[in-house]
Amino acid sequence: MWPDRRLIELFGIEFPLVQAPMAGAMDGALAAEVSAAGGLGSLPCAMFNAEQIRAEVEKIRRRTQKPFNLNFFCHTPPELNNAREAAWRDRLAPYYREYGLDPAAPVPSSIRMPFDAALCALVEALRPRVASFHFGLPAPELVERVKRAGCAIVSSATTVAEARWLEAHGADAIVAQGIEAGGHRGMFLSEDIAGQVGTFALVPQIADAVKVPVIAAGAIADARGIAAALALGAAAAQIGTAYLFCPETKVSAPFRAALKVARDDSTRLTNLMTGRPARGLLNRVMREVGPLSDIAPEFPLAAGALAPLRAKAEERGSGDFSPLWSGQAAALGREMPAGELTVKLAEETQAVLRRLARSRR
Repeated sequence: MWPDRRLIELFGIEFPLVQAPMAGAMDGALAAEVSAAGGLGSLPCAMFNAEQIRAEVEKIRRRTQKPFNLNFFCHTPPELNNAREAAWRDRLAPYYREYGLDPAAPVPSSIRMPFDAALCALVEALRPRVASFHFGLPAPELVERVKRAGCAIVSSATTVAEARWLEAHGADAIVAQGIEAGGHRGMFLSEDIAGQVGTFALVPQIADAVKVPVIAAGAIADARGIAAALALGAAAAQIGTAYLFCPETKVSAPFRAALKVARDDSTRLTNLMTGRPARGLLNRVMREVGPLSDIAPEFPLAAGALAPLRAKAEERGSGDFSPLWSGQAAALGREMPAGELTVKLAEETQAVLRRLARSRR
């Protein structure tokens, strides 16, 4: 019943369903269950060191020998800007005092290293079926090394121009990330957030512009969204927020509580949490400071000064200073194990496709 089997064959999976890599909210347990059930489980590696990545991959392979994806960031490391960072600290100082924290205390490190030669060597050793990237692609020589290791290369595009660039620079498949998607925007050719495109406008235009298969992403949480994405030219759908309701995730209690009451208008695009635009559930710091601010330091430095506030607030059961990444379809989420959800999404999508096929006769 799947209208386009290119990604099923490229990834070696049963269903055209990709679990979105969600750094900070999951580890190998979620990815393993999705892969074991027939989808493509994805391990977000941006916040793990090499030793941790090896351990998580071992966890996945103990659970299943089916294909999985390792995901990395490809951002340019930030340049320190003392004036901007001081302004950010000054803006957060009232919150520090409210929580009994010293506004002048050293800021915890928030560095996230982009994909480099050392991580490439790790991928060559681990040999996942898929290696995916966010914020573009790594250097051409690294892309070539990953390909020689037998990995399919995937990256996210938020515009048609980005999709064409990714195809020209070696991507084997492209995630068309609509503005509705939760988490960090994958934008890398432009910083114009106002020009970002919705999922169901973006998918068919990227599908028309490139020859490689397209994965639709952004507020796709049930069979209706998956079927619509496939009808618009996607070969698969990437599901993120819907998996956050699964017990295998590592979301905090305040985050899980916020997801349960989320509605269509509960999210905002913000750069406060890390320094790059990302979609998350609206919380106190987003309401009172932003959600978008010119003084937030470059990615990922903004997270450092927020970390002590986040820790204190979460101790009190609050997500007021936490990155509650979520897409716009959180209200469609269902609480069930990840493997069960994967199979149910596939079965329900096939039922929708059969109904559509009968209606055309």
